[in-house]
Amino acid sequence: MIPKDASGIKVIIRPNSKKAEFLGFDEARQAYRVAVKAEPEKGKANAELLKFLKKSTGRDARIVSGKTARSKIIRFDD
Repeated sequence: MIPKDASGIKVIIRPNSKKAEFLGFDEARQAYRVAVKAEPEKGKANAELLKFLKKSTGRDARIVSGKTARSKIIRFDD
């Protein structure tokens, strides 16, 4: 779902979901929607998001903006 050559993406996260999955692409906000099972407490949802992205893309990622918000900017490390 995420282009392999993307160096960064915008993500809108939905915590407390039944499972971690891509929900689609929000054209209006130009962001991927991602659901995660973890609660938005003490960085749990962020950690699960990064783990999910690693599993989905095979690349390490880090949050560069939005650590306490639902809307985040993610950069991939090559």
